[in-house]
Amino acid sequence: MKTIRDLTVKNKTFLVRVDYNVPIKDKKVTSDLRIRASLPTIQYLLENGAKQIILISHLGRPEGKPNPEFSLKPVSDVLRKLLPKTTISFCPLPNDNGEIKIPENTKIALLENLRFNPGEENNDKTFIQNIVNDTHADAYVQDGFAVIHRAHASTDAIKNFLPIYAGLLLEKEVTNLDKITKNPEKPVLLIIGGAKVEDKQPLIDKFTKSANQIVVGGKIAADGYKSDNPKIYVAEDYDEDSTGKKLDIGPLSTAKVAGFITDAKTIIWNGLLGYAEDPAYATSSTIAAEVIGEHQDATTVICGGDTTGFVENLMENHPNLHYSLVSTGGGASLEYLLGNKLPGLEAITK
Repeated sequence: MKTIRDLTVKNKTFLVRVDYNVPIKDKKVTSDLRIRASLPTIQYLLENGAKQIILISHLGRPEGKPNPEFSLKPVSDVLRKLLPKTTISFCPLPNDNGEIKIPENTKIALLENLRFNPGEENNDKTFIQNIVNDTHADAYVQDGFAVIHRAHASTDAIKNFLPIYAGLLLEKEVTNLDKITKNPEKPVLLIIGGAKVEDKQPLIDKFTKSANQIVVGGKIAADGYKSDNPKIYVAEDYDEDSTGKKLDIGPLSTAKVAGFITDAKTIIWNGLLGYAEDPAYATSSTIAAEVIGEHQDATTVICGGDTTGFVENLMENHPNLHYSLVSTGGGASLEYLLGNKLPGLEAITK
């Protein structure tokens, strides 16, 4: 896979696909973790003499129309705080066939939400070609791992117009996911939670051969998941609410999961173990996250949107926790682990 380390950066303009699909409330970003995750690639380009960097991303699902609720403008405010010595401009996408206007002396430009135009999700060649032409980009950097499983204009059609290189975040994601799928250090532990068994069963099936232990918790277990495979441990006790609804795995199951984590050398966690939106039922997920984060001599990968969000929030208050990878791609990481083709990644490798 070609990365930005394989190209000459000096005096060139780069169009960079990032993942700034971040939570925003009252026009302010409430978590900047995904923005900070993009900084290594941006700083590498700056330090190696890039002429200009144009950042592009989507936010939410505005259904192909401009919607102030999904504007990326608040992200530009965060970028200015994170890169105070760099000139950063926010540039709206033009209406109809207008040209993107980037102010002079701008080192970094963040364009408005790509999904304000239906061309992004329609994988429209003309849409992305216009952006390439207007920005005068010399090369394309794909650093939005969370969207590489989608055949959109900024992941797929772009290959027709610019050479594509992987950014450092994308490289980190792929390197760690390769490590746990192709040559994992034993023992291997897969922890599965969440609500929909149909989403998780393919992952369980995929790892049945390579994993030494598989744990099933969350609503899947509470709803009665069963397996005859001796590798698969299904939670056996639960914390319940006043109506008897099982909302978290219980202390016995939590203790067993903690023991499995301590014994493992490779750990993959996808899906929360309880109804963690309610702090009263976040106990098992918190304990699992802490034990994994303190297990410094294991390769540890956290994937799945709810799980990574939970762990990211925990890390803000517990900076001592460390993970090999807290994946920025929910659906993308799952597709990668299952060995499915990812359009955005194929565009790079080819």
